[in-house]
Formats: sequence, C-alpha cells, structure tokens
Amino acid sequence: MARYTGPRCRICRRERLELYLKGDRCYGDKCAVRRRNYPPGQHGQGRPKFSDYGQQLREKQKARRIYGVMEKQFRRYFTTAQRRKGLTGLVLLQMLERRLDNVVYRMGLASSRAQARQLVQHGHVDVNGQRLDAPSHLVKVGDEVRIRSASHGRAHFKGLARELADGGVTPPRWLSIDPTQLAGRVMAEPGREDIDVRLNEQLIVEYYSR
Repeated sequence: MARYTGPRCRICRRERLELYLKGDRCYGDKCAVRRRNYPPGQHGQGRPKFSDYGQQLREKQKARRIYGVMEKQFRRYFTTAQRRKGLTGLVLLQMLERRLDNVVYRMGLASSRAQARQLVQHGHVDVNGQRLDAPSHLVKVGDEVRIRSASHGRAHFKGLARELADGGVTPPRWLSIDPTQLAGRVMAEPGREDIDVRLNEQLIVEYYSR
C-alpha cells in the first residue's frame, strides 16, 4: 500500500497550516508551523501569488494530506462522490470522515490519524465484532468500532480508558464512545458543522471539474 514516508512537519509548513499530523507534538512549542510559518525551501520566505488553479490545487493537496490519502485513491473518492446525491464537496468530506482510521482518531483512541492507521493495520480494531486491518474501510451508521479485548493490556491502551473517562477527548456528535470498553458507535452521517478541518471543499470540486 502506497503511503507518504517523508517529513510530516514539512507538509504542514508547505500548507502554512497546522494539520496535526504528529499528534501531541503539534500542540506544543515544537510545532514547525509556529516556529517557521513559511513554506520550506530557499524561496519559502517570499510572497507567493496563487492563481485560481493554484488555490484549487493547494486545497486538494491539503485535504489529501490531512486524511493521509494518495492521489489515485483521492480521485476515486471524488468520482464516487460525484455519482451520489447531494453536494459533491460535502459527500467527499463525509466519505473521508467515515474512513476507519479517521473514526479511530476522532474517538480519541489515537493521537493522530497516522497512529490510528497503524493501529488498524496491526489488527487492534474490530468493527461489529470482526477484526479489520484496512484503514480505508468506510464505516456506516450503526457500526460499532472497538479496540480488541486482547489489545487492552498494551501500553498505549492502558491509560487511555482513564484519559477518555476524564474528558480528555470530546468526540464529534455523530460518534458515541464508551471509555471503559474503548469502543464507540457511528450514530449518524457527519454534518458539515461536525467536520472541523479547515477546508474549502468547493475549490476541490472546481479543481476536478476543470
């Protein structure tokens, strides 16, 4: 499976936005965007002027990088969203939000989407009682997502139930969570107000509609 293996802080600097790709590091003083709020490279401190196409491209790249999706897979998501009823941009974001790795992250079971992706790939997550190792699996309304009982003794999960019970993470309204069982359920389709990523999905639609 193709995935990006380069420096993640460089991605945030390129987009000039905190994308929270490295978990706790992104919330502290070591955040690269806070320290150097300009794109990487020798011309990064200049004043770039984006055309309409440039703005659309940057928005598409930002969405891909937030959710950790490669170009061909992202294009397939967009093609599927075009075929469904509703606003294409919103349907696209809803599909990205319903990815299994993103749901694990949104439930507070991982500190970043990259970590959530690794937990899924290593077989620590069950969906409706069945172990799944595909981060791209799209959950549906009513699905139950939980950490497998056999994994509860691992270091990452030992203090997680206590942290969730203390209100360390507030899941979005479309998800419910049981901190003691490290489990949650998809209660509804995510609405645009529940998707807190800083994206202009209309620019993505315009990019692919050229």
